[in-house]
Amino acid sequence: MEWTIHCCVTLAALPRSEFLSTRELAELYGLPKEYLSKAMQALSRARLLDKAMGPTGGYRLARPDSDINVLDIVEAIEGRAPLFTGTGLGRRSNERSDEGPDCPLNQVMMRADEAWRKVMREVTIKDLRLSAENKGQGS
Repeated sequence: MEWTIHCCVTLAALPRSEFLSTRELAELYGLPKEYLSKAMQALSRARLLDKAMGPTGGYRLARPDSDINVLDIVEAIEGRAPLFTGTGLGRRSNERSDEGPDCPLNQVMMRADEAWRKVMREVTIKDLRLSAENKGQGS
């Protein structure tokens, strides 16, 4: 996930007319091309990236970097399901436990999931690009 976000920050720094191939991005970050290819395809399906075929093809952002947040990328790769799913383990002991909204552990985990998603939603690819540029380094 982290490297997919780094790749989007790299793509955000390109002129709008340019594309970078999965091979180039994989080499830049030292990643297996196959791993990155699956992630980039998922971002393309989610309409976060444009894809061009051919020898000069590759990927570029499908919209301005200020319009793509980190949560968009996370959900394109991982889906929108909550990170936590209650297992009902408390029911195997003498504790009262549900998998539903009344389970205290479920409530804590759902609040944590909401907070995590809120932070991811607030940070755009532009924010990350500008932060990297201000530090004088790539993503």
